[in-house]
Amino acid sequence: MEKASDSPRSLPPGLSLQAAPLPRSYLNYVGRKLFRLVETLHGVVAFSLITLGVTLTQFNRSSRVIHPLIRAQVFRAGVGSLPMTTFLATALGFVIIGQTLSLLQQVGAQHLIGTVMVTVVVRELGPLIAALVVLVRVGTATVIELGTARAMGEVEALEALGIDPIHYLVVPRVLGLAISIFSLTVYLILGTLFSGYLFAFLQDVPLRPGAYLQQLGLALYWQDFVLLALKTISFGAIVAIVTCYEGLAKPLQLEEIASATTRAVVGCVISWVLLDAMFILVYLMI
Repeated sequence: MEKASDSPRSLPPGLSLQAAPLPRSYLNYVGRKLFRLVETLHGVVAFSLITLGVTLTQFNRSSRVIHPLIRAQVFRAGVGSLPMTTFLATALGFVIIGQTLSLLQQVGAQHLIGTVMVTVVVRELGPLIAALVVLVRVGTATVIELGTARAMGEVEALEALGIDPIHYLVVPRVLGLAISIFSLTVYLILGTLFSGYLFAFLQDVPLRPGAYLQQLGLALYWQDFVLLALKTISFGAIVAIVTCYEGLAKPLQLEEIASATTRAVVGCVISWVLLDAMFILVYLMI
């Protein structure tokens, strides 16, 4: 009787199934992914440095054109996102903050209210939710707009006219989104803290507004304001840089714009997580 070809005895002596080499196709897949990741990181860093150089050296150049574009981005990403931000602030306050206040009151941990609110809302959820709103509403549209312009040859037309695409298309978005996410974060935090206390008040939680504000004030330090500004501005710059990079850095076909949008969203989220981890380390050290 012939032995089955896939029997463990067909392996070389001393080599078990667990120590068998991985299929070459899987190694090739992982290698391609790692190579693309390194290539993308290199491109984004180079694109960021170019944008920073253009911003510092040409900010006041053509100010009558660039400054209105910055205001238009602030209106689009900031003012245009206020309804959604208001809804999320109310929902976040009712669903999370109000229940947290009620729970802390029930277990007799009222002295932790300020610390929990600052840690959860001010340091983490506020910047992240505001950045997500801008990414979904404006960031994805940026990839589509710039990718379509690149595919249709409009970017090359700007260069032929002597207009720097980075200065005209990228710099206003970087500054506009940074200002918008910072402003939306402040608005979201205030709305969340107010709606959360309102929900706790409706649940008859015995906590006066003065005591609530006093605990928040005692839990806040000047470092929180500085780090909040740095985090939100960084989140906005990441959204603009990554989305503009995916839309402009490489020649695109119209059918490739959807995949470029997906890559931009994934890249922004991963960058936020890594940056937030760095800020957490800073919070732990202060």
